[in-house]
Amino acid sequence: MAVYAIGADHGGFALKETIKKYLAGKGFEITDYGTFDTASCNYPDIAEKLADAVAGGRHPLGILVCGTGIGMSMAANKVPGIRAAAVSDYFGAKYTRLHNNANILCLGERVTGPGAACEIAELFLTTPFEGGRHQTRIDLIEAIEKRHFNIV
Repeated sequence: MAVYAIGADHGGFALKETIKKYLAGKGFEITDYGTFDTASCNYPDIAEKLADAVAGGRHPLGILVCGTGIGMSMAANKVPGIRAAAVSDYFGAKYTRLHNNANILCLGERVTGPGAACEIAELFLTTPFEGGRHQTRIDLIEAIEKRHFNIV
């Protein structure tokens, strides 16, 4: 069974804990990359640690939570191989997997309620990439990444 990654800064800690409990109750295995309390911390540190684990193949998908989801997505997307999407609705969660093959979902505790966030997280983790014509676009994204990150 796949083991998924989750992480948050202090602004997303409570929602991360809620999502983690919900997903565990649904049978998902989760590795928590922190933070582990509400003490102030820097979201780029958590985002990089989790994104490295996803890009490195330790987890097929991850979830990051901060106040809006935007900061986490910006930081995670600096890691080669990551396609992190800040999402706040079901449609976005579904199609960022189906069409964009996003591998990290970013949520905002201040913008998405806990019930919706839990269902969005489950939808993200269970929706497969559609492939086909969408793979061409993913290949183009990866080509941009290679040019700008000097990846051979």
